Order: sequence, then structure tokens, then C-alpha cells
Amino acid sequence: MYKEEMLKVCDEIQKKSDVLILGIESSCDETSIAVVKNGREVLSNTVSSQIDIHTRFGGVVPEVASRNHIEAIQSVLNTSLTEAGVKLEDIDAIAVTYGAGLIGALMVGVSFAKSLAYALNKPLIAVNHIKGHMSANYIEHKDLQPPFIGLIVSGGHTAIVEVQNYVNQKLIGSTLDDAIGEAYDKVARVIGLGYPGGPKVDKCAKLGKNNIKFVKDALKNSFDCSFSGLKTAVINYVNSLNQKGKEIPVNDICASFQAQSVDGLVERALKACKKFNYKKLCVAGGVSANSYLRERLMTRGKQEGIEIFVPSLKLCTDNAAMIASLGYFNLMNNVGISDIDLDAVSNIEI
Repeated sequence: MYKEEMLKVCDEIQKKSDVLILGIESSCDETSIAVVKNGREVLSNTVSSQIDIHTRFGGVVPEVASRNHIEAIQSVLNTSLTEAGVKLEDIDAIAVTYGAGLIGALMVGVSFAKSLAYALNKPLIAVNHIKGHMSANYIEHKDLQPPFIGLIVSGGHTAIVEVQNYVNQKLIGSTLDDAIGEAYDKVARVIGLGYPGGPKVDKCAKLGKNNIKFVKDALKNSFDCSFSGLKTAVINYVNSLNQKGKEIPVNDICASFQAQSVDGLVERALKACKKFNYKKLCVAGGVSANSYLRERLMTRGKQEGIEIFVPSLKLCTDNAAMIASLGYFNLMNNVGISDIDLDAVSNIEI
């Protein structure tokens, strides 16, 4: 009954000139709530980060993340509404990340969203976190419209997609094992940089040289990629030096690992643009903040005549603004309109 009523409400919302979406994101270690107007204008985007907490453990501890989401989420909501200058009654719909991510963390956000939606009698919009990352570009680049090729790079996902419209993405290629962000964290750990690994490896790489050949790219003729072999090669290289009592060239390892992991991704994404006849490539996900990735994309994109779009750094990592943005486009296309029994799902496809 709730969903049937909300479908009618959505029909009325779609006629409005201005639509306010409250987005909720809790898939990993960021508790975030945002208010976004018409899918592109961010009125607020509050993020409560747990990085300092999980740094002590060398990575995200799922149970700790869930507990901290519970403690933070009401305060984050209050702050976001205040910053946006709106009340809950002004919100047209509630959009929430229901997957993919840590199941316990997701359950906190989904349960909170369902309670709000039911109490306020507002539509509940389910959002795919992976697809949500791409919507950060709609916020950053106000005139950007699909279709285009998308490169999704994060701690949990690495994929090349054809963004056919605002709500549909077709998978072209993906990692066969580790995500690139996961590989960064593991390499950082083995060379003693700690968590989070991505920014630290990027910083050290600027001081080093790409002079260590770890592995050959066995999948260079495919849109798929693999990072497990590269990660293992780095670990073996470090272990070999330790056994011989030699100094670990941290900066050179970072520069070499980064070049060998990123260059292949850049070439695959550009190859996809050419094969499918697109002149626009959009990048999203936490690793899109990486300075070397941005530099290579801009350089190679210019050489190939392909326009590169990347979000600002604050929109690269997990945030609720991107969830609210995709929530708006979902609502306007009658996608993801959910019943009150919506469940969190740890693994979902693009």
C-alpha cells in the first residue's frame, strides 16, 4: 500500500519545477546526508568521517563502522538540514544507498531512511552506490548530459561503463579481482605507509621514479583489468629486499606501482571511448582524486581528442550529494521507487 501511494506522489513531484531530495550514504566509513535540488544544486552535503578511528586498526572494521554510523546519523541529519535552510517537511523524497557496501553500515542508513520516509509519508528511493559515484559529475559539471563513457575507480570497485542515460549504465569491463583502491591500501600497508593508502602512495610517488617493473599487463587487449598480480609482485619485491637486509625504496615503489596500475586503466577507458564512438569520458570514485590519474587522463585525453570530466575532490569520496543526485534522476524516471521493506544488499551489479 505504501509503495502504491508513493507512486502517485512521485507523479505529482515530477511536475514540480524544483525538487528537493534528501540523500543518505552509509556504505562504508562515511556517514553523510545531503540536500540536493533538481539533481545538480547542492544545498548541503554533510560528511562525518571515521578515517581517524579506523587508522588505528590499519583499515575499516565493519562492526566499528556500523556503531559509529548509529551514533552520528541523527546529528549529521540535523546539520545538513540547517545548512540547507530547509525542514524535513520541505523534502520531496528520501534517497538512500542500499548497496553495495558493508552490510551492517548499509543497514544503518537504510533503516534510518525508511523511518524518515514512512514518518513523513515521502517516497523512498533506492540508490546503487556504484552508479551514484558517476552522478558526482552532474553536480560538478552542470551542463553534462549522457551518453558517455564512465570510469569508476574506488576502494571497492573498478569498472568501465557506457553511461547510456541518467539511470542506466552498461558494463564494458571491470577488475577480475581486487579493486584499484584496495590494491593501493594493501601496497601502502606492506611498505609501512598505513591507512588510508591511496593519498599516501600518491604523495610518495611524486618523490620517486617509475623504475621498477613489477608485472606485464596480460590483459592489455581487454577492457577487463587485474590488480592482484601487481599487488602480489610488490609484496614479493618488498619481502625479497627485507630478506636480503636491503633498504626499501618506498618512493620508487609507489611511483612504479602507481604508473603500472593507472596507465593501463587510462588506456582502456580511452580505447572504450574510441570503440563506442564517444568524445566524453567521466571519472568517478575515491581514486579519481588521485593526482597521477587526473594528470594522465587530461594528457592522454587531449592527445586523443576526448574531453575528460572529473568531480572536485570533495565529491570523489563517498558522499550523500551524489546519492541525492542519482535519487532525483531515479525518481524522475520511476526507477528505484521502493516499498518500506527495502533491504540493504552488500553486493549489487552495475
